[in-house]
Amino acid sequence: MREGGLGRLQKRMRGRFGDMLSPDDAYLSYHDIRLTREDMQTLKNDWLTDNIISFWEEYLEREFLVQYNTSNIVLLRPSMSFMILQTPNPLSLREALPDFTHTTHVFLPINDCRNVTEAEGGTHWSLLLISIVDGVAFHYDSLPPGNHWEANTATRKFSILLNRPFQFVALRDSPIQENGSDCGVFVCLNMRHLLLKRLLLANATEKVSMSLGGKRVDARAGRKEIAKIIEEFRKEGERRRSSSLSPLGKKSQSPPRID
Repeated sequence: MREGGLGRLQKRMRGRFGDMLSPDDAYLSYHDIRLTREDMQTLKNDWLTDNIISFWEEYLEREFLVQYNTSNIVLLRPSMSFMILQTPNPLSLREALPDFTHTTHVFLPINDCRNVTEAEGGTHWSLLLISIVDGVAFHYDSLPPGNHWEANTATRKFSILLNRPFQFVALRDSPIQENGSDCGVFVCLNMRHLLLKRLLLANATEKVSMSLGGKRVDARAGRKEIAKIIEEFRKEGERRRSSSLSPLGKKSQSPPRID
């Protein structure tokens, strides 16, 4: 859940970065994701932004999923998951969505925001994993019942989109968060575990358990790990930028970039 508004966030940022920096200041461009200082601040102890979760999905795709040429797994960004959830007729989104013809699994970060005009709205994140090959949608919610309605609705929209039924399964043994702000961290860490330790390690004929029963999620360590990964990319982006200064020696005003 979200803890604290933008006002408190700005105060925290001024304390660390000084009054001259805005929360909207770009911090890192990582392929298609542009992170801001506000995004980075939420990694301390706040409700994760769409941008952080989008970065995490981009990171998993670029650094891991790309190594598995035969896999057909899609990590939908929060904005696309929200669009599917809020659009009355999901068939109208076909042009904007990936081609799911050969897709085996789809990960969807689910948000409980129901106001399409509210940027970064909602109070809770959960994870929906749709196994197209099995016809089952698994819902992982760290604060149940939480996003049960939203995840079930997204599953029904996907059924319409792919013209096939999906059984919705709310996994009651999912790891539970201990506070009101770690839901997004649970989404990121559970997504990585299911992707790297379950789906990508299984062979074609193996039956894979999608349960996370007994798995411990260290949200504090997870926040630090995500922040460290971003910081390492930022340093690498700064190194690349410094080695390619303009002929006049002027430093670029754009954020460090990883392409």
